[in-house]
Amino acid sequence: MAAPREIRIGLLWHGRGSGNLGIGALTVGNILCARAAAEALGLTPRFTLLEFANDFDEPYVEGPDIDAFEITTKSMLSPAGYWSRIGKLDCILDIGAGDSFTDIYSSKRFGFLWLSKAMAWLRGVPLLFSPQTIGPFKRQPHTALASWAMKRAFAVVARDPQSFAAIGQMAPGAKAVQAVDVAFRLPFDRPARAAGGPLEIGVNVSGLLFNGGYTGGNEFGLQVDYADLMRRFIAEMLARPGVRVHLITHATGDKLPMDDDGRVADRLAAEFPAAVRPPNFPSPSAAKSYIAGMDFLVAGRMHACIGAYSAGVPVVPIAYSRKFSGLFQGVLGYDFGVPVSGMSTEEALGYLRTCVDDRARLAEAVRAGQAVVEGALAAYDTELRALFTSATERKAR
Repeated sequence: MAAPREIRIGLLWHGRGSGNLGIGALTVGNILCARAAAEALGLTPRFTLLEFANDFDEPYVEGPDIDAFEITTKSMLSPAGYWSRIGKLDCILDIGAGDSFTDIYSSKRFGFLWLSKAMAWLRGVPLLFSPQTIGPFKRQPHTALASWAMKRAFAVVARDPQSFAAIGQMAPGAKAVQAVDVAFRLPFDRPARAAGGPLEIGVNVSGLLFNGGYTGGNEFGLQVDYADLMRRFIAEMLARPGVRVHLITHATGDKLPMDDDGRVADRLAAEFPAAVRPPNFPSPSAAKSYIAGMDFLVAGRMHACIGAYSAGVPVVPIAYSRKFSGLFQGVLGYDFGVPVSGMSTEEALGYLRTCVDDRARLAEAVRAGQAVVEGALAAYDTELRALFTSATERKAR
């Protein structure tokens, strides 16, 4: 019997040890998707993560078929750096860190993302946009450059309907595919629960939202006073008999203190000593496993919400961009969440209170959406198999 053929897959803008466990969840989920697609074709995958520097000293994504290359300004400009490394690959899966293919962040950040795609095209390495948020784009030359990159991709896979529409508007002729976030496939272990225990309420307070964004000036335009809402919700839940509140982190690290859930969780734990402050999690699967033990979660981090939803836990997302409504309402038909605008702080608090009391209805909506998730991910699986088939045929020529 012939040995399985090898396919060398680049994972662009993923991360082996990001303190933002959302990026880690995307990485683990995409490796699982790609590995299954390759093996279905009789291929043996080898992965190269093309990533920024890691936050964790001990990466949580490892394996004998996984290596990594750190993207820096120097490595992007050196012929012996990124250019040389991608030339050894058969194809690239570019996940754009989930939501970074946009011009709402710095031009330098967009420049890195765009140049990495352009160099792959110039090198002749087929690149597929893995499920991600596309846009928004409101500036030039960013919009034109984004259109150029999408038109030259093998396919552009959106994780929500608004992103799917943006592909058609910005890059007519690009192959657009509607799927869903690959983090839904993140594995986890459901913890054992003793009968008759307290009602476990998880609260993922986003450091970024609590601190008013990167600038501290409510740059996401939330109508609610997020910090006040979270404090009041925690206080109300702790005042209820038979309720235990857990302060759950999902993005931690020292590089951007304003983006650190851990600092905020420590602050809230000091204010509310009856709340449980679990240690920061060593991996995205560890975080999801903990969340799976909750009866209800309110969360400001999208991948904490996805972790809850995919584990069957009733969840109320606190949105700060269209990526929340695009995924939960647009793809899943899940109509529970605090929107960016449309609710006052008082109204949002009452809404959260109602959702806790009506959590059985939320749980039923979560159950109903699981088939939608698998159907949407099947569309991505199809694109992966098509890419890998094309890449191996190209290599054989």
